[in-house]
Amino acid sequence: MSDHHHDHSHDGYDVDPLHHHPPQPDLEDTPLTHHQVMQMAVAELLIEKEIISADELRRQIDFMDTITPARGARLVARAWVDEGFKSRLIANSKAAGAELDMDIGPIPILVMENTPKTHNLIVCTLCSCYPRFLLGIPPDWYKSRSYRRRAISEPRKVLAEFGTDLSDNVGIKVHDSTADMRYMVLPMRPEGTDGMSEGELANLVTRDCMVGVSVPGTTSAS
Repeated sequence: MSDHHHDHSHDGYDVDPLHHHPPQPDLEDTPLTHHQVMQMAVAELLIEKEIISADELRRQIDFMDTITPARGARLVARAWVDEGFKSRLIANSKAAGAELDMDIGPIPILVMENTPKTHNLIVCTLCSCYPRFLLGIPPDWYKSRSYRRRAISEPRKVLAEFGTDLSDNVGIKVHDSTADMRYMVLPMRPEGTDGMSEGELANLVTRDCMVGVSVPGTTSAS
């Protein structure tokens, strides 16, 4: 590390050079997107019609901000240790989630099971529909035009770029999410995990595994 130290100050305030960032534009300087305008309009209409209050809307937004892929990982881990639960999860994910006191939201989520012969991959070709109640906010790559297009046209190449190389005898099924239907992948349990607890198994399950771009390893997820 260099021993040189340069002072930076802005408007009379000293700034640690190690934490200096280039100026960022204010949100007000960026035009609203079509979807942001529609979101604001719908929210205002719901409040105006007294279908939902502003406080209820804020609480729901706060709740969504707390959701992480750990919720989906709990379902996967339970399915790995309980065959009956796995069958119920695949048949009705909302009812299965309720068994763990988990509300997975109003939009149906179909759980697609990976097998030695079939690998499932999730995409939303029109926008970025995603099982947010189980996985949280979608990653930027999921929303990109490149992923949305190539996941359909060349899924095996896309998987390889994520480090998931499948043999030719494994078929790939791509599931296109919609506003009325979402998907989550149930990955295969890794070999060599027989002695692991349910909590330890959940730590192996990453967001990418449940989207289908990767498979679980035998080390804890970061």
